[in-house]
Amino acid sequence: MLKIYHNPRCSKSRAGLKYLVDNGIDHEIIEYLTLELSPTDIKYLADRTGLQPFDLVRTHEDVYKKNYKGKEISNEEWYKILSENPKLLHRPIVIKDTKGVFAQPPEKINDLL
Repeated sequence: MLKIYHNPRCSKSRAGLKYLVDNGIDHEIIEYLTLELSPTDIKYLADRTGLQPFDLVRTHEDVYKKNYKGKEISNEEWYKILSENPKLLHRPIVIKDTKGVFAQPPEKINDLL
């Protein structure tokens, strides 16, 4: 079963969820903004997608621009920052077993099937 880390207020996240539903793909929705993702959880997402933690950061968000833009930040620090500021996490992220994708566009989900 696929797990989609989803923000219902985000159009790109809704598009990813719609893709799963429209294609009859069994999935579990994880509304990560309502959970408390730990730095270990963020590392898990980065490891599964093969992305560096900074690649998971939404750099157009105000909190990024005000607090982190232009600063040298380690991977471990990014895990903590993303845990404390889940709004900064790109979405949707879809995970299947040991592999994951940042599902923009939604068709990237096919890489997991």
